[in-house]
Amino acid sequence: MKPWMKELLKTGLYLLIVLCVTFLIIEFVGQRTKVKGDSMNPTLSHGDNLIVDKITYRFSDPERFDIIVLEYKWKKDTYYIKRIIGLPGETVYIDEDGKIFIKGVGEEEFELLTESYGKEVIRAAGRASQPVTLGEDEYFVLGDNRNDSTDSRSASVGNVHIDQIVGRAWLRIWPFSKIGFMKHQ
Repeated sequence: MKPWMKELLKTGLYLLIVLCVTFLIIEFVGQRTKVKGDSMNPTLSHGDNLIVDKITYRFSDPERFDIIVLEYKWKKDTYYIKRIIGLPGETVYIDEDGKIFIKGVGEEEFELLTESYGKEVIRAAGRASQPVTLGEDEYFVLGDNRNDSTDSRSASVGNVHIDQIVGRAWLRIWPFSKIGFMKHQ
């Protein structure tokens, strides 16, 4: 075989391996996504680019306050980005003053959720104006811009099943001035 053909074959094999590895990473490990809309202000802004970690939830359960990307169940190729508020088996209630209450599994009374992610006091509790009990694989999610977010308070989103969760927002990569890991503590 001629040297240039050997080199061409090696280069072709190298490119094939790179493409396969890239596909596997995007499909199973992480992917880039772009924020559209203002429902997560001030935490995330329209146009922010993120890396979504798709592997963590294969080995551990989502946690309260994680920012997740989820499939919108009523429209193909539509994804929402929201913050987890209620965990499987819990009951979530939002009172007339916009305060969020959680009743844990097996607990008798609701407890006020202490958090500071919401941009403002919730004006409309939606379906959470009555207690919402989550199934064993369901989560209650809210946008940080609570009064400009379509989230679990809306029947169109409702309780989010674990199968709808694509992954957790892991790293903001754009704009450069805001590059950093997404933390919830």
